[in-house]
Amino acid sequence: MGAADVEAVWRIESARIVAALTRFTGDFGLAEDAAQEAVTEALVSWPSAAPANPAGWLMATARRRAIDAIRRRAALRDRYALLAADSAVDDDIDPDRIDDGVLALMFVSCHPVLSPEARVALTLRVVAGLSSEQIARAFLVPVPTVQARITRAKKTIAAAGVPFALPPAGERRERLGGVLSVIYVIFTEGSTATSGDRLLRTDVAYEAVRLARTLAALQPDEPEVHGLLALCELTAARFPARTGPDGSPVLLADQDRRRWDFSAIRRGLDALTRASTRGLGPYGLQAAIAAAHASAPTVEATDWDRIVVLYEALDRIAPSPVVELNRAVAVAMASGPAQALAIVDALIASNRLPGSHLVPTVRGELLARLGRRSEARAELELAARLCANQRERSVLLRKAAALSGPSD
Repeated sequence: MGAADVEAVWRIESARIVAALTRFTGDFGLAEDAAQEAVTEALVSWPSAAPANPAGWLMATARRRAIDAIRRRAALRDRYALLAADSAVDDDIDPDRIDDGVLALMFVSCHPVLSPEARVALTLRVVAGLSSEQIARAFLVPVPTVQARITRAKKTIAAAGVPFALPPAGERRERLGGVLSVIYVIFTEGSTATSGDRLLRTDVAYEAVRLARTLAALQPDEPEVHGLLALCELTAARFPARTGPDGSPVLLADQDRRRWDFSAIRRGLDALTRASTRGLGPYGLQAAIAAAHASAPTVEATDWDRIVVLYEALDRIAPSPVVELNRAVAVAMASGPAQALAIVDALIASNRLPGSHLVPTVRGELLARLGRRSEARAELELAARLCANQRERSVLLRKAAALSGPSD
């Protein structure tokens, strides 16, 4: 059993192991450290002697590490007595069970006392089971930065006395939005990387899908959880067609829709149906927009009028300049570029997306459709200068170059 096997088991079992240890030690930081030490030991010992029950081995080893740490803390000897007792901790490693401990772990990792960056790093570490190196690669930051965020997060949780327990029902619903936003940020970075030389970071995106599925299993009566899951599934369904063999972006109009993942589309539509039980929230509305794209045989056959209406509804309940910009794109497809250009120019006048490459990207596309080639080229060149993702930048520069020639 090699490193890849250890990593696979850890990805599946890490959340339950950390949750079980935290429940028994009462110390979230200690539990996470002990679990990481167990993984390190597995990397050394499993290649020569693979355990019959890998999850149980990790739990037992992590428990021993926790006991060793507690022994070194004289003030916690009473906890050592509790933990050292053969109190059926191994019962927590049931491969077919997802219990409230994992849900509590999500709420702790996404606690409001933490910064957004710390929430993302801690969730990927303790719930998704990613290493500091993997998180650093995903978000293109140095490994020490990720390690510092995780260390500070654990210290902040300890200093704030955050209990390892599910929040009361009312508070849980209030804080659920924070958990959803962390998963959404992780998925968004995976589906269109903000910087670097890859358009997609599918490993990151699929971790977010896994987190969304776990949360939906734990909170089956929360429509917005299913809305986020639907959005992730429907968006990820297009991944196979979004890049060419060399990793270059393939625009929606040029994608081979036969390459879309139709199983993911079915899962997404099922989740969207569950999200619709009490009316769609922000994630559900975004999922409905993704469903309109996923259900259309071509760009031209897409129900753009419906997408415009959905963006208008989204803008009413969760207004943002990005929503308005996306509405402009849909309006351009439904009613023509002139009407959409007025929306984009109003966004620019209000300075609601300063420094974003998205605004000049959309404005350049609209100007090109209106035949204003030199203005369009200038906008696309500006967008390329502002864009940090090398793959997106190359597309923008290619489009700008195609507009060179006689001025309008």
